[in-house]
Amino acid sequence: MTTTTIEAIPLHLLAEPIEWFFAEHYRHRQACKMIEEVAAAMVFDRPRVVELIAFLDHDLPLHVIDEEEDFFPLLRRRCEPGDDVERVLGMLSAEHRADVVHAGAVRDHLLACLETERAPGLDPVQRKAMITFAVQERRHLGLENAIVLPIARLRLTPEDLTTLGRRLAARRGRRLEVAAGADEA
Repeated sequence: MTTTTIEAIPLHLLAEPIEWFFAEHYRHRQACKMIEEVAAAMVFDRPRVVELIAFLDHDLPLHVIDEEEDFFPLLRRRCEPGDDVERVLGMLSAEHRADVVHAGAVRDHLLACLETERAPGLDPVQRKAMITFAVQERRHLGLENAIVLPIARLRLTPEDLTTLGRRLAARRGRRLEVAAGADEA
């Protein structure tokens, strides 16, 4: 049986923020798969528990900030009334708030398991909570991929994308240089 890993995103994708978000969503799906695998395991797996804690502590909150502070506001400014994007973005923002709370509960359970070296799935209530979180997160990502990213491809200007890429890079301690068709992160 192969086990899921959470791959790193090539930093050059910061210059292509829509592709960055698509790759980031793929990573989040990998994390969801790993959560389900860890929840189903009856044996404690320290490296995977540590990896998930790091993801829930750092990557998930950073992604929510990327979308809530930069990506969604930019879309709201650029979309046309017929795009009906406000309803979808409002729902996704509400889910982000709930996701942060649920992710915190999953993280707290994983931390307790790390301390006791007990498999997270041995607690049936927590196992169900972990799987429910993963299923909800996967649904959320599918909605973003199917609706939000295609609309962004249509509505965001090259200048918007450059600015968005620079903000994503800065949040990661990087500086994005875009000059004469060449970009680096």
